[in-house]
Amino acid sequence: MEKHPGLLYCCQRSGADGPMISDEDHIRVLATCTDIPEEVPDFRLPIDGVGIGNKTVWIKLPSGLTPFGADIRVNLPGHIKGIHMSRIEAVISELLEKEFADIALYAAALAEGILKTQEGDRADVRIEGKLPILQKTPASQKISLDTLEVSARALVFSSAGHSSSRITVSAGVHHITACPCTQAYNRVLFETDTDMPLITHSQRSFTRLSMERHGNVPGFSDLFECLNAGLHVTSDLLKRTDEAEVVLKAHTSPQFAEDTTRETARQAGLRFGKILPASTLISIRSDSLESIHTHDVIASIHTTMGDILSVLKENN
Repeated sequence: MEKHPGLLYCCQRSGADGPMISDEDHIRVLATCTDIPEEVPDFRLPIDGVGIGNKTVWIKLPSGLTPFGADIRVNLPGHIKGIHMSRIEAVISELLEKEFADIALYAAALAEGILKTQEGDRADVRIEGKLPILQKTPASQKISLDTLEVSARALVFSSAGHSSSRITVSAGVHHITACPCTQAYNRVLFETDTDMPLITHSQRSFTRLSMERHGNVPGFSDLFECLNAGLHVTSDLLKRTDEAEVVLKAHTSPQFAEDTTRETARQAGLRFGKILPASTLISIRSDSLESIHTHDVIASIHTTMGDILSVLKENN
């Protein structure tokens, strides 16, 4: 086994004087024992997905080994009783030796490798976790170390010896929203036409952009740029000058949760409309953690690049 710096290695588990079961006994049992997963089930109904969840995988990225959560499933034909669970773990261990540019490429490789070891014709791998991102604060120009929440899903299909795949990547950021409705009310209440933004409630929100990938586009940095262009993205390090800048910007250009999803879609169309096919699937979800309510506000869009481009054309 190749030694990796930073990893812990465990001694072989065995009895005090070696393995408790001889190799000969293992060979004899394997040669005669029934392979239960290959048996025919009593009720021959196909299963859409079976596998392992709540799994931590370690992915060798250019920045080093990084842990991510994984949900791994394959479909199962009606005439097969079960999957071979250990074969999934074996593929995960094999991929430790390989470096990947990002988690989407890892998800695709894992799905393809697992599909070769099982009886199904479809593998579904979802990887999620966090990546560090450096942002420059708006006024003090300090560098803030923040977190980009990322995920990737790889659907791999096999038919007649050929495989095809569909890859989806997503990124999510925290941002601030200010309510335009209360501002409009206060403008009439106080009978003012000031250009300064009026008082209103603001809250932390979280918006995630998911897009179907073609080749290596979009990358996770591309997704972040779309979110950053359409939202008032926040950061952990903010000096007083930065706080004033962020709050003023959010109140000068207030947004509903509905606005955040639409503006994110607009930015995706502007950035990728000439690059990606019109059929590209795009999903956006925004959760607003309301400051004056005990509930949250949720907005979501499921659309295509073609639909977004149609609206962009109408607005021009």
